[in-house]
Amino acid sequence: MRLRISARKSDLARLQAYMVGDALKEKNPQIEIDYRFRESLGDKNLTDPLWKIPEKGVFTEDFFGELLRDETDLVVHSWKDLPTEHKSETVIAATLPRADQRDLLLVKKSHFDKIKTSKTLKVFSSSPRREYNLTGFFKEHLPFGLQDVKFESVRGNMLTRVRKLIESPETDGLIVAKAAFDRLFSATLPEFLEGQQQLRQYFNELNWVVLPLSVNPNAAAQGALAVEVLKSRQDLQDLLQSIHHADTFHCSQKERDVLSSFGGGCHQKIGVAVLARPYGQITLLKGLTDAGQVLDKRELKLNNPAPQFAAQDLWSSEVTAEREALKSYQIPAGTNGLFVARSEAWPADLKWSDFVWTAGLKTWKNLSQKGIWVHGCAESLGEQEEALMDILAGKKLAWAKLSHEDGYASDQENMTLVPTYTLKAQQEYQNLSGKKFYFWSSGSQFLKAAEQEPGILSQHHASGPGNTHKVIRSYLEENKNYDPKRLHVFLDQEDWRKQCTK
Repeated sequence: MRLRISARKSDLARLQAYMVGDALKEKNPQIEIDYRFRESLGDKNLTDPLWKIPEKGVFTEDFFGELLRDETDLVVHSWKDLPTEHKSETVIAATLPRADQRDLLLVKKSHFDKIKTSKTLKVFSSSPRREYNLTGFFKEHLPFGLQDVKFESVRGNMLTRVRKLIESPETDGLIVAKAAFDRLFSATLPEFLEGQQQLRQYFNELNWVVLPLSVNPNAAAQGALAVEVLKSRQDLQDLLQSIHHADTFHCSQKERDVLSSFGGGCHQKIGVAVLARPYGQITLLKGLTDAGQVLDKRELKLNNPAPQFAAQDLWSSEVTAEREALKSYQIPAGTNGLFVARSEAWPADLKWSDFVWTAGLKTWKNLSQKGIWVHGCAESLGEQEEALMDILAGKKLAWAKLSHEDGYASDQENMTLVPTYTLKAQQEYQNLSGKKFYFWSSGSQFLKAAEQEPGILSQHHASGPGNTHKVIRSYLEENKNYDPKRLHVFLDQEDWRKQCTK
C-alpha cells in the first residue's frame, strides 16, 4: 500500500508528518509513503497577525482542497490551526500522544539589566489569549519588579521568530508553544540538524519559563496533531486506528468544543486546557469573550464521584506551624534542579543559578519576589506532574526537593529529599470524632490526627493529588483500612466542599 501524506513545508510541519508516517510504518511495515510539502496561505502572508487575516484555516484550507481533489490521502496538521467548525467531507481520523501543551516564555539574558531598570518587558507574541492572561502574571512572577508589559506582533516559523528576538535591540522576550521546541530539539533526521543547532545556539542566549496552564491555558488542541482524511475513505480510517491515541483526541476535541461555544477563532482571548489524570479530568478555562464575559474556571470531574454529606459532617483544617531554618543542609553533588515545596524551604544563604521548579504558584511568586528565576511549577497538582524540562535543558536533570525535615521523599526518579527547615504544628486536632468526611492539607497532619483519633480511619478522606494523598493511602493500606471508594482526590479544599456538600 502506498500512502500520500501532505503537510506544510516548515521544519516543524515536516517533522510532524514524519512522526505520523513512522508510527504507521511501525504498525504496518508493508506501507510505502510519499510525502508532499507545500506552503499554505498563512506561510505566504507573514505581515498580518493571524487574528487579523479574514480567511479561516490559513494554515489548513489549501490541504482540504488537496483531499477533495484526490491529490493526497491524508494531511497532518497542528490541530490548533484547524477551524473549530466541522467539515462534512473530512474527518480527524487519528492523533498521536500529545506533546507538552504549555506555552514557553523566552527572555534574552543580555536584557535582564535593561528590564530591571525600565521595569518594562517587551514580548513578541501575536496571541490575544497570551496578552490577556499573562500581563498580570509577568508582573508578579518574574524577578524584575515589572510595572508594564508590552506585546508586539511576530510571524514566521520557529527559527525565524527566535532569530527576530535575538536580533531585535528593543524586544526582550518571545512566547511560543513548548511542543514546537520539544519536537525540534528531539529530531534526529539529518535534514533538521542545521536548524536544530542554530536554535540551540540561540537558546543558550535565553532564559526561559514554562508557563502554567492554570494562569495561561493553551490554545485549544495545542501540542496535538490532527490527521485529516476524507470521510469516504473508511480504509484509511481503519488503518489510522492502529496509531490513534484516544485520551489526546478526547481532551483536544473537548477544548475545541469549548472554544467553539464562544465563537472560535484565534482572535479570541480564550485559553482552554483539558487534562486527563488517573483520578479525573481537569478543565482550565481563562480569558475574555468578544461579548465581554470574563472566563475563569478550574474544574475537576472525578472518575468516581465522591459522596455528598451535610456540612456538619465535613471536617477540614489548615495546619498552623512554627518553622525554623536548619543550620546546615546538603544539596547532593551533581544536582542541577531544585523542586521547592514552599518558599520557606529556600535557605537564606543559598546561591543557585541552575533550574528551579516549585510546588505551586504561591511559592513561585514568593521566590520571584526574592529575585530568584523560577522555570515553572507543578500548579499544586503534586510532584507526579513532571516538569518535562530535560529536552529544553539539553540534559537529564538531577533533582533535589527542598522541604522540612519530616517531609516525604518524592516518587519521582532522580529526586533527593533535602531538609532545610523544621516544622512544629501548633494546632490540636479537635472535633475529629463524629465526622464522616475529612480533608487533609498535609500528610503529617493526617498521621497525627489518626494517632489521636484512630476511629476516623473508617470514614471518607480527601486531599490534593500530591504527596498527601500518597501518605494517606499508604497509612490506610498498612492498617488494613484502605478502600478506594473512601479515599478521594480534589484540586483543593474549596473544590472538595463545593462537590461534597449537600
